[in-house]
Amino acid sequence: MKKKLTIALMSAAIAFSAFSFGAGSVYADSKMDQIIQDAKGTSYRAGGTTLSGFDCSGFTSYVFEKLGIDLPRQSSSQFDMGTSVSRDEMRPGDLVFFNTNGRGVSHVGIFVGDGKFAHSSSSRGVTVSSLNESYYANRYLGAKRVMSTSTYESVALD
Repeated sequence: MKKKLTIALMSAAIAFSAFSFGAGSVYADSKMDQIIQDAKGTSYRAGGTTLSGFDCSGFTSYVFEKLGIDLPRQSSSQFDMGTSVSRDEMRPGDLVFFNTNGRGVSHVGIFVGDGKFAHSSSSRGVTVSSLNESYYANRYLGAKRVMSTSTYESVALD
């Protein structure tokens, strides 16, 4: 009985991971994806900017710093950068912004493809979520491209 339960749980985990992290996700082979993968699971920490703990903009700043791109420290300031892109034009590396507190830009993540984004969640730490989850879909404000095409081609696709 115990063996059957273990096999069933492992099968479900494999099926879930294949569904959740399919093609175009954060788990592809690229420099950006590796940085995000290495940070995945890091705890949330207000004001955090390191692998000891991140808040949302600390996480995005950390990833982009590793790619040679400086971002302002706050999500609202990051929203003021770059070029707006529509949801159907987003590519991995674009920043996605949300209004989670009713007062404008208050959360940011990094689009990783396949309708998903990496971010530091106050409840789950660094994780990958779907833009279609009702919580995020209802709070979505837009996306900004802050990575040049040449940088994108060298770090997001390699």
